[in-house]
Amino acid sequence: MLQGSCACGAVAFSVDGPVQGASVCHCVQCRKMSGHQWASAYASQAAVDIRGPLRWVNLSASAKRGICAQCGAFLFWKAHAEDTMSFALGALDGDTGLLLEKHIFTAERGDYYDIADGLIQK
Repeated sequence: MLQGSCACGAVAFSVDGPVQGASVCHCVQCRKMSGHQWASAYASQAAVDIRGPLRWVNLSASAKRGICAQCGAFLFWKAHAEDTMSFALGALDGDTGLLLEKHIFTAERGDYYDIADGLIQK
């Protein structure tokens, strides 16, 4: 089981189930929400237990983002049409046993950095 929380500790979560798709998103929205890029993995929505003052914001017609209502930490991404939920790898406590698999939305990455780790770029 993975455990995580926001920066202020008001929102905590656990993931109890198979975790997949560890990736780094370089889309404009993730860069603006996180200040750089957003690393996440996903699990079945039923496997993710969230506790605390979470606020969902809709920045597109296809998905919503979960942020701590107190500190503003960007913790979750949920497509409306899917039964999975992505969670921030940086919010996890302790070792995860996960390894990044790919980079996504790389065409939208900032011009101030390169991606040079050899992972798949989409």
